[in-house]
Amino acid sequence: RYEPTWGSLDARPLPAWFDEAKFGVFIHWGVFSVPSFGSEWFWWYWQKEKREPYVKFMEANYPPGFRYEDFGPLFTAEFFDPNQWADILKASGAKYVVLTSKHHEGFTLWGSKYSWNWNAVDVGPKRDLVAELAASVRNRTDLHFGLYHSLFEWFNPLFLEDATNVFKTRKFPTSKSLPELYEIVTKYQPEIIWSDGNGNAPDTYWNSTGFLAWLYNDSPVRDTVVTNDRWGVGSICTHGGYYTCSDRYNPGHLLPHKWENCMTIDRRSWGYRREAQLSDYLTIEDLVKQLVETVSCGGNLLMNIGPTHDGRIAVIFEERLRQMGAWLEVNGEAIYGTKPWRAQNDSVTPEVWYTFSPKEGTVSAVFLNWPVSGILELGEPQAKLGETQVKLAGYKELLKWVALGEKGLIIALPQLTPKQLPCQWGWTLQLTAI
Repeated sequence: RYEPTWGSLDARPLPAWFDEAKFGVFIHWGVFSVPSFGSEWFWWYWQKEKREPYVKFMEANYPPGFRYEDFGPLFTAEFFDPNQWADILKASGAKYVVLTSKHHEGFTLWGSKYSWNWNAVDVGPKRDLVAELAASVRNRTDLHFGLYHSLFEWFNPLFLEDATNVFKTRKFPTSKSLPELYEIVTKYQPEIIWSDGNGNAPDTYWNSTGFLAWLYNDSPVRDTVVTNDRWGVGSICTHGGYYTCSDRYNPGHLLPHKWENCMTIDRRSWGYRREAQLSDYLTIEDLVKQLVETVSCGGNLLMNIGPTHDGRIAVIFEERLRQMGAWLEVNGEAIYGTKPWRAQNDSVTPEVWYTFSPKEGTVSAVFLNWPVSGILELGEPQAKLGETQVKLAGYKELLKWVALGEKGLIIALPQLTPKQLPCQWGWTLQLTAI
């Protein structure tokens, strides 16, 4: 049994499915999807920081005296079709999904009995959005279902009172945050708890270790659940299951501990923004590059989309997800279930990233630029004459190659028309007996 101490909890082995999965989809959805302007931090920027664009937006578009709470009934979700969402998630090639069950605004996407009149069953959609998506994901896909949960809430009076008392009192965690965590685990049995928002309070205030000990020992998901590292001040990148370290974390080198790069397709926001321009969205080339770099350095990629207040996944997000799925259809062997190789990227040709498949004993070299010459030089692999074979994923014939002394080889790529290419963005060489 795990003790409620970091020493004991950090010793728990990470359930194997998480490292094998490599790729997940993050979904930021909540009352912030109604103004859908600027950022999912809308309430904070408008009311607390009083940032000019937010104040002006409200003055121009809403009557005087309009409060953030008044957005609640406008979060309608009338087009939310959980089956359609599940089908898009499946098509993306992702192996897990993480939904914001509650962001820093405190609004829960399930009918929490600890969030009176500020939840999706009492206000707005009048639906249990968490239950509906969980059911569709489990019925229609093999994705693992996870939930994001914010520990703190910007404007909750109990939290503000505790903060005023320098967290010597614990009214908020005992009456709101912790009961909610126990509630979502027992009710929805998520396989990921993606904790966030420490509110500048230590883990002792949140009783994070007490909750995690229960989660790992006695909860219905104790054997499969995976957690991140955001459990109070000082825990990020230090304690918990896998490390997130910071948003959009992509170190570009191997780390000794399992980590995740959580990032957004919209560079500027996690929630949906009506004012977003096409140039604000990462291209599929950008996203494939993020995935390949992350996985070759031992990380998972958690790629975020923000649905609309009426429950749609905007077509640009759907397109990116389906493009990623199409790429993984061809190159998935270089991603799923792989381990980092002895070299993460190539020493001679830039933008070449390596992974290793232990079962097949194959080294995959993913190259992001197709050389004009049709010749690709790799500095890292050591080839063996008569044994080494080089294949292009999605192409039948073996490729011709020449070894370069002790280390390195030159590979002749097939001459293909754009239509004949196995995929459009990033290609995989599968090297055996290397």
